[in-house]
Amino acid sequence: MAAHRSGVQFPHFPLILHSQHKEVYRMKRNRVAAVAVAVSALLAVAGCSSSGGKQAQQNASGASAGTANTPRMKIAMITHAAPGDTFWDIVQKGAKEAAAKDNADFVYSNDPDGAKQATLMQNAIDQKVDGIAVDLAHPDAMAGAVAKAKAAGIPVVAFNSGLEQWQKLGALGFFGQDESLAGQAFGNRLNTVGAKHALCVVQEQGSVALEARCAGLKQAFKGTTENLYVNGADPTAVQSTIQAKLQQDHSIDFVATLAAPVAQLAVQSVASAGSSAKIGTFDTNKALVKLVEDGKVEWSVDQQPYLEGYLSVDALWLYKTNGNMSGGGKAVLTGPSFIDKTNIAAVAKFAESGTR
Repeated sequence: MAAHRSGVQFPHFPLILHSQHKEVYRMKRNRVAAVAVAVSALLAVAGCSSSGGKQAQQNASGASAGTANTPRMKIAMITHAAPGDTFWDIVQKGAKEAAAKDNADFVYSNDPDGAKQATLMQNAIDQKVDGIAVDLAHPDAMAGAVAKAKAAGIPVVAFNSGLEQWQKLGALGFFGQDESLAGQAFGNRLNTVGAKHALCVVQEQGSVALEARCAGLKQAFKGTTENLYVNGADPTAVQSTIQAKLQQDHSIDFVATLAAPVAQLAVQSVASAGSSAKIGTFDTNKALVKLVEDGKVEWSVDQQPYLEGYLSVDALWLYKTNGNMSGGGKAVLTGPSFIDKTNIAAVAKFAESGTR
């Protein structure tokens, strides 16, 4: 008769053995024990693989593949983000998950003022970080800081803003969308829906990316385009300014906003003004998904901010550890693409987790 354990068959040896068989028995016993341990280990690995696959599915947006065994490094990200702009929360999520995968400490700082953003970059240089990811919404203000980072031997990549300036300033690469092209795509879509008078709402005057969006829209749109500048840091003022403009000019039939939170405010402005203007926007967030689903916002132009953050950090790690740089001297484009009722369902689940 045989005993069974973990699928391994153990021979039943006599309890009384002749002395000459003792050594043979000991060898057999050790061999069987070794087989049992090996099989148990295989079963354990199989069990871990099964649960690991499930874990990988659950953490599909995270660093479930494990952490790099490269030396610990510190990567800084400096942006011009204003308080309350959910776009930058998504950027940070991508950046943090790339840093976790790459065994890197992630340090984030932001200021919408170009000069103050440059000071934040100088702080990162003084901390002797291993790499810097920075948006160049105000390239003139940031030029000196980028040059100082290069002089200190700290690699810099640009993302989100500064498509036309990153190479001149000396960044290694750029991750984002062509804002002018995105604006033109928006303008062409306005032509398709028969709009006549578009209001392009700029929440941060002087930002090269936002100005490029409205300029591209105006270039492609066959109707009238008018820019409206608002203070994006003051939601109440944004809503009231858009509302007042719509009440003043009833010919405006489309409101183009350049950020998802501004689109949310524009929905309220249109309703309060008694306007029939439609709304489209750039960028997405969780709340905007519902507005698109309900038809209160016609579409969004998505540049995938999670991807911008993730690629920027990962690019610095690749450069530091293996001398790699994506793009072959060209920008790596993360957009644009349109999100509307036809494909919102595919994006909604990711927006729910804060990655779109």
